[in-house]
This record gives sequence, C-alpha cells and structure tokens, in this order.
Amino acid sequence: MPDLLEIKKLVKKYKDVVAVDDISFSIRNGICFGLLGPNGAGKTTTIEVIEDIIPPTSGEILYKGRPRASSFKQEVGIQFQQTALLSSLTLRETLKTFQSLYNDPADIEEIIDICNLRDIEKRMNDKISGGQRQRLMLALAMINKPELLFLDEPSTGLDPQARRNLWNIVQKIKEKGNTIVLTTHYMEEAQRLCDEIAIMDNGKIIAQGTPLQLIKEHCEGVTVILPKNSVRIPLKELPFSFREINGRIEIRTNDINSCLNRLLSEHIDLTEMIVRSPNLENVFLNLTGKQLRD
Repeated sequence: MPDLLEIKKLVKKYKDVVAVDDISFSIRNGICFGLLGPNGAGKTTTIEVIEDIIPPTSGEILYKGRPRASSFKQEVGIQFQQTALLSSLTLRETLKTFQSLYNDPADIEEIIDICNLRDIEKRMNDKISGGQRQRLMLALAMINKPELLFLDEPSTGLDPQARRNLWNIVQKIKEKGNTIVLTTHYMEEAQRLCDEIAIMDNGKIIAQGTPLQLIKEHCEGVTVILPKNSVRIPLKELPFSFREINGRIEIRTNDINSCLNRLLSEHIDLTEMIVRSPNLENVFLNLTGKQLRD
C-alpha cells in the first residue's frame, strides 16, 4: 500500500527566490506529520503547494499513489489560521452552513462532541474566545470527513490551557485514524503530537524522523543545571563542557554518573540541581542555530 501522501523533488520559485528547494518526503496513513522551520524556511509555501492552493514550479505530489485529482480539495480538511465567520450566526449554524457544501458531510453532533463545542454551540461567532474559535476552526476542517487534515499553527496565540485543550482534541482525531499534517511554532506541541517530523531551513529539509530518532541523532547526553553560587571552585577546573547563563551553570555530559561523582567530590551543593534530557528544541537549535520564532 502506498503512502497516503508523497512529495517528490518539489520546487517553488518566485522569480529569483527559491522558496522550496527540491524537497522529497512521504507521509504514512494514520500519523501526525510535523513540518517545522524558522520563519522564511519555506514550510508555509510547502504546505500551500501540497494543499493545491498555489502551483509548484516543478516536482510531483501523489495522493494515495496517484496525482491529485480535481476532487482533492473536497477530500482533505484545512484549518486556516484566519477564516472569516459571520457574526450573525451561532457555532451550530456555522457548522450546518459548511455541512451543506458537501455531498457526504460528517455528523454535526459527533464533530461538536469531538471538538468540545457542546456548551457553546448556541453562542454567536463574535462572542467566543480565541481558544473556542480555534476549536470551531478545527471542527469546520473536519466537516467533510477528511482522511487527511492540514493544521497550520493551530494553537498560535492561545494561552497554555487553551493550547493543551486543543492538543487533546487533535489527539482524539489521531485516534480516529485521520492523517494530520501539522505546522507549529511550539516544540512541546510537536514532540507531544507528531509521530514524524521534517525540519526545514532555507527551503530544504535538513532532518527527518521520529522525535526520538532526531533527538538521538542530533543531541547527546544530558544537561546538569546548577545555581552559579553553588559552585565554589573555578569552573575551568571541571572537566566538562559548560556555559554560564542567567546566573546558572549548564554542564553537558554523556556520563551523568561520572559527572555527579565529580561534583560531589568537589563538595558542590546539588540540592537545587536540575537534570534535563535533550528535546526537540535542542535538536532545532543544533541544526539551524535559530530559535523557532526567529
């Protein structure tokens, strides 16, 4: 069985600017695939080409093993960052309006429950919060029962609680068997939701794999964090790679036991010590040298 989506040697140019530079990847059925990159990396252009919103300069995009047919846009769901909503409609009325556009739409009651909209279904569109609006946008993207769902930075601008509520909904959608393509600015979001990730920079894919594979391949060891005032000896006497930042000492080590034994032998107070394993943010910084929001 072919991958649900295959991208082969995709290029998108704007005059002399190469926004997407000969990239290839595939997305298996039933996974959440994350596309990450700093601003200007080419990820938004890539997604818009795959969604058939803008044409590629060259390359091939296959859906279920075949070139996308004219029905592709009817078969996928797209959650845009901004969608105009009629303020004179309630959430339920909005869902019914969008439902009428499709021959075989999803059941509204099921969508309302999945997206946690039951308590606000009769509320007017202009009376909902940012988190509620994003849940409605997600519901609208699912109204045509898509097998493939595109989520473009769905939690941008949400407070931490609303963001986690949205993550729980996306997790439920994954459990139903939908394939999801996610772009995000949040490393925690990608690490929690994505089964596979591609990292883009300067129009190219520079790394791809599961979160665990990327961490193992591009980050080594752990970081031991100590308050600077707990280290009473000259730092250069410690046989570790370290840096000073915001009143703390961060020590990188591949052998945590040897590191701790050495620190104890120097009578360094470990009461406030933090040991931090590498994560996707470390991978991203190591590969691009940039914060994700640069």
